[in-house]
Amino acid sequence: MLGQDARATSKVAPEAQALHGIWLTRGKDGRLTAYVPGDGGLRRWTETRPGGPEWDAPDVVPLPELTHLSVTQNAEAYVHFAGRRERPSVEGDGVTVDIVHAIQYQTGRPLSAWNSLGNPHKEADVGSRFGDPVVVVNASGEVHVAAHNGRGGMMVRRERKDGKWRGWEDLRCTRIKEVPAVVALSSGCLEIFAATDKGTLYWQQEKPGGGWGEVQRSRLAVRPGSLAVLETSPGRATYFWTDPAGGVVAYRADGWPMALGGTPGDGGHSVIRTHLDGFDCTVLAHRGVDGTAVVGVGVTENEANGLWWSDTGAPCLGTPALTHDVHGRLVMALVGTDGVPRVARQTGGPGLGFDEWRAL
Repeated sequence: MLGQDARATSKVAPEAQALHGIWLTRGKDGRLTAYVPGDGGLRRWTETRPGGPEWDAPDVVPLPELTHLSVTQNAEAYVHFAGRRERPSVEGDGVTVDIVHAIQYQTGRPLSAWNSLGNPHKEADVGSRFGDPVVVVNASGEVHVAAHNGRGGMMVRRERKDGKWRGWEDLRCTRIKEVPAVVALSSGCLEIFAATDKGTLYWQQEKPGGGWGEVQRSRLAVRPGSLAVLETSPGRATYFWTDPAGGVVAYRADGWPMALGGTPGDGGHSVIRTHLDGFDCTVLAHRGVDGTAVVGVGVTENEANGLWWSDTGAPCLGTPALTHDVHGRLVMALVGTDGVPRVARQTGGPGLGFDEWRAL
């Protein structure tokens, strides 16, 4: 069961920028780090030792005027950050937008310099509409960044093996307005799934490091901002989203959408695989319609048998984050309505239970 922790003393200051969210990573040394936007940049809490439960006091990672942030890790546990940077134009009559990338190589250490990946648009008004990026790293360690462009098309920029970046690739489509779901599969290939006001668009890389096949279109309806993706078997991804009419949906390419139930509110889903009672299970977390963190559990790729949903009762802002600690226990993090980040850790016993919330 999950309970409330009254020790909420370290509030995150209101953020002047549009950036919001919470992220959890696990370093090569086994320690977890939680990142939350706050006053002056990205506030960062790190476990004092692998497995916790204590956390160090937060430090601040400076952010370069970001309005959106995407976080991922590679096989060496390096943390990659990609953000959308928005600054007043030189003329003072608009904004200039570019995509920036930085790396944290070790737990608790400073980030590298923020490297600009530019903006493919020369027209200022179109460039100002360039979208929010998603960063992933493939099995070979090459970083990929995807975002919709100022005209609603899908753009990808990727790092070469020598560390230099290729130019922006235009996957030639229209009508995308939301952040896509992007996954780097164990096969070495990437997939991209994006929603439009007319349905969905899906791309699959033809081979590791190769080009992209023809876009596949569907009339599936997706609530804006709700897309998530998880590799649920070797080389195969499952996409999750909220249906505009309510309830969570699971979908695999060339299959049929599956209703999973639940009553999610606005916002996205966190999704992760874990072993429970000898079964490979998929766990989802989101902010429910009542404003509290809700968890769903089901056997991986057996969604037809349903998910078990549980309301934690913990009020939260935005989507909770999920990861495993060094002992393989599931850890959930959220930002409370008071701005305080909290974490809860999986307990022993059958099923999925969490201990008391710990305020950071």
